[in-house]
Amino acid sequence: MTLIGRTRARGVETLSLDSADTRNALSAALVGELADALTDCAKDTDVRAVVLTHTGNTFCAGADLRDPSPSSRLRSNRGGPHHPDALVQLLRQIVELRKPVVARVTGHVRAGGLGLLGACDIAAASAESSFAFTEVRIGVAPAVISLSVLPRTDPRAVARYYLTGERFDAAEAARIGLLTVAGAAGEDIDAVLEPVLDGLRRSSPQGLAETKQLLTARVLEVFDRDAADLTALSARLFSSAQAREGMTAFLERRDPSWVM
Repeated sequence: MTLIGRTRARGVETLSLDSADTRNALSAALVGELADALTDCAKDTDVRAVVLTHTGNTFCAGADLRDPSPSSRLRSNRGGPHHPDALVQLLRQIVELRKPVVARVTGHVRAGGLGLLGACDIAAASAESSFAFTEVRIGVAPAVISLSVLPRTDPRAVARYYLTGERFDAAEAARIGLLTVAGAAGEDIDAVLEPVLDGLRRSSPQGLAETKQLLTARVLEVFDRDAADLTALSARLFSSAQAREGMTAFLERRDPSWVM
């Protein structure tokens, strides 16, 4: 089963996260297929830009907590909450791609999905979209996704949402820098993105590549400095007793033991 849909129109390749039954969670398979699709886009001279979007009502729910444990897939080393290095590689691949990557969101985004938004060069969401850094509620931290999120966003606002796991809307996501633009109520997100994609099509491949390199230089400095430490932190937290309780409670649809 293919987990990434692919279409092309006038030089813009659209990659759709297509695992609606898992709310497009970041399983090993989905991360691997998305990485492969981005590699193909990087090599294809006919691709001017990439749109990253989704099927279903959720852009991405974050880590796939039902993904197999490391012992069952030691050979793959790709994806899932137990392999944060694979998510680091995917986020860096988006940032380093010498073509603009535009996120198109018309649904919910949680946890690791927000890391994808942070890695994209431009991000747009419809008014009905919602966002939350939910890691603290299952006993972990938004460690790896901080590589792409923190350089783009307002520190005081992110402190609140990191620590509380509160849900916030598209207008707030745009205010704090997580989104480039939020659509108004009833506004078609494709109409919002039309001038953006038109501008990218009118730009030269060399101009886009070199300009993107200027824009992402500081983000990549964060990857170089912090990726190893944050990967280790993520792995340690996901293997902890509190995380096991938090993930079990989430899957059983109950409050974890620490809720007062």
